[in-house]
Amino acid sequence: MTDRVKNMLAILKKRDYRKLRSFGVRNVTEETRGLNPYDRRAKLLELAFAAEVPSLYGGDDIFGFNRTTTAVPRDDEVTDWGFGNVILDFEKLLSTGLDGIKAEAEAELTDATGEERDFLCGVIKSLAACDGIIERYRVRAEIDGRKGLAAALGQVPKRGARSYYEALLTVKFLVYALRLNRNVHTPLGRFDQYMKPYYELSKNVGATDEEIKELTELFFISLNFDTDIYLGVQTGDNGQSMVLGGMTPDGEDGANALTEICLAASEELKLIDPKINLRVNERTPLSVYERGTRLTKQGLGFPQYMNDDVVIPALTAWGYDERDARNYAVAACWEFIMSGNAADIPNAASLNFPLSVERATKKLGECRDFDEFTELVKREVKAQVDELTRQHLEHLDNPDLDPFVSAFVGDCIRNKKDVRRGGAKYNNYGMHGAGLSNAADAVTAIKVKVFDEKSVTPDELNAAIEANFEGFSELRNALIACPKTGNNDALPDGIMRELAYTFADALKGKTTPFGGVWRAGTGSAMEYVNAAAVVGATADGRKAGEYYACSFSPSLTARLSGPLSAVQSFTSFDLAPVCNGGPFTIEIHDAVFRNAEGEKKTAALVKAFIDRGGHQIQINAINRDKLLDAQAHPENYPNLIVRVWGWSGYFAELDKKYQDHVIKRAEFNFG
Repeated sequence: MTDRVKNMLAILKKRDYRKLRSFGVRNVTEETRGLNPYDRRAKLLELAFAAEVPSLYGGDDIFGFNRTTTAVPRDDEVTDWGFGNVILDFEKLLSTGLDGIKAEAEAELTDATGEERDFLCGVIKSLAACDGIIERYRVRAEIDGRKGLAAALGQVPKRGARSYYEALLTVKFLVYALRLNRNVHTPLGRFDQYMKPYYELSKNVGATDEEIKELTELFFISLNFDTDIYLGVQTGDNGQSMVLGGMTPDGEDGANALTEICLAASEELKLIDPKINLRVNERTPLSVYERGTRLTKQGLGFPQYMNDDVVIPALTAWGYDERDARNYAVAACWEFIMSGNAADIPNAASLNFPLSVERATKKLGECRDFDEFTELVKREVKAQVDELTRQHLEHLDNPDLDPFVSAFVGDCIRNKKDVRRGGAKYNNYGMHGAGLSNAADAVTAIKVKVFDEKSVTPDELNAAIEANFEGFSELRNALIACPKTGNNDALPDGIMRELAYTFADALKGKTTPFGGVWRAGTGSAMEYVNAAAVVGATADGRKAGEYYACSFSPSLTARLSGPLSAVQSFTSFDLAPVCNGGPFTIEIHDAVFRNAEGEKKTAALVKAFIDRGGHQIQINAINRDKLLDAQAHPENYPNLIVRVWGWSGYFAELDKKYQDHVIKRAEFNFG
C-alpha cells in the first residue's frame, strides 16, 4: 500500500469529511412546473449539480466528485427513488464520452416527433447539465494545483478516455451523477472487461502494474466516501457491485491482469465497496477459489461466486441472445442482468413461500392424503404469483421517466424511447422467492407427523400454530426434529425442488408491461425479515415473526450436520429454472481461516458447490462472540463488516433486526 493510498484510507476511516456537507432540502416544484416529464428530470439534475460545491479530500484525492449535499432538490411530483439495478454501457461512455452520446441523440432528432422528440431533447439536456459541474471541478483542481486532475477533466468525461486514469475518472463521475439523478443501486458491471483497453493503453506508455494498482485502490476508496448517504434499505446497500472474470461474449475466458489487481486492491483495503463478484465454471481451477478465499478471509462477505455453466443457459432459455447472456453481470445484490442494453427489473416482486404453506396448512383437515396437501400448497403458490404479476400490469404508467439513465442504456436512443417506456432491448422482470427452505421444512414436517406417523392431527397442529406453540413445546420440539433442508436428506430436498419448480412454472407465460418475461429466483433480500413478520408460526417449528433463511440457505432453526451436507442439499436439483438470482449463503467461523488448511477446505467447498451445479454462493467469515460484543459496544467496532443479504455493510450501522439475523445464522467450523 503506497503512502497516497494510506493517506486517503485514513481520511475515509476518520469520517471527518462528512462534517463538510450541507443539510436541508430545497423545494423546486415551482421551478419545474409546466415542463414535460423529460425536461423536468433534466432540470432536476441541473439543479442538483448546481447545489454541489466542488470538494477534494486531502492532497491525494485524484478523483473528486464527492457529495457535498445530503439531499437532492425536492420536486413534489417526482419520486426520490430513480431507476436502478441496471448495468450501463460503460464501454460506449469510455470510448465516446458524454459528447459522443449527445451527438448520437442529436442525430436521431431529425426524424423524431411528439414524445420521441421530447425524450431525445431530455437526453441532450441531461447530458448538457453535466458540463457545469465538470468545469467547476476542473477549475477547482487548477486552483489547488492538481495538474493531473485538471488536465484529465479537460478531456473526460465529455470526450473519450485515453488512459486508465481517465477511464477511472469517467466511471467515478458517472457514479456521482447517477446519485444526484436520484438513481439507486447502480452496479459497476464487468469492470475488468470494459477497463482492460485503458489498462493496456497505460501499460503501452510505460505504466507499471504497481502504478495501476495504486490508481485502482484510490478509485476504490473514492467509491466509499458517500456510502452513508446513498439510498438503500440500509447503509451499505448501495449497489456498487463489481463483476470480475467469466466468459466473454465471444466465448473466451475473460480473466486478465486487471482481475488480480482488483482482487489484490480489495483484499488490501478491506472496504465494503466495491462488492466483488467472481464468475467461474466447472473448469475453473482450485487455485482461483483459493485466491477468492483469501479475500473472504478478510471478513468482507465477498467475493460472491456465479456459475457461468448454469447462468448462461438459464438466461438464453429466458430469451436473451447468447452473446448478451455471456456478458451478464449482477445487479446491486445478486440478480443476473445484462450489460449495457437492458432495463430489467430483477427484484420487481417477492413470493412469500411460507405464506403459501400457512394458507394451505389452515385447510389441512380437508386433505385426505399428503398428495392432496401438496397440491393445495402448489395452488397457493400459483395464486400468489398470479396476484403479484397482476399488480404490476395494473401499474403500467410510471410518470418518473429517466432520460439521463436512458442515455447509457443501449437501444434507447435508437428507439427514441425512455428506459422506462420499453426503450431497451430487454425489459424482463424478476421475482424473488423468500423462505424457500422454511416452507420445504414445514411441508416435510407435516408429511412426517400428520400423514406418515399420524402422531398429530390437523386440528392439533393448527391449534399449536395458532397458539404460537405456547403450551405445545413438546410438539414444537418434535417438529424441529423432523428432517430439514441442509442435511442432504432426500425428503426435504425433494420438497424444496417441487416448491421451486412450482414457482418457476407459475411464472411461465406471464408478461411484463413491455412484453418481457418473468424470471423466478431463490433470493430473499430484506424479505427474510419483512415477509417473515407477516406469517405466523409454521410447521417447521418456527415461531410467529421469526426470521426466514437468508436467500437460498438452511433455515435458522435447522440442526445441521456440516457445510458439505448443506452444499449437497442446495445442489440437489437443477437450479436453472429459478436462476433470477439468490445465492446459497453460508457462515463459516473466522477461526477456520487462521491456517492454510482451513482456507483450502473453504476453497474446496466453494468449488464443490459450483461443480455440482450451484448457481451462486457467498460466504460470511464471522465470529458470533465478536458480533455480540459489537452489538453491545458498537463504538469499538466501527469498521467490522458483514454480509447482510446480497451486499456487505458495517455491522455497527445496521438496524438491530439485521444484526440479529446475521448472529442467528448457522456458523460452521470444519473442526
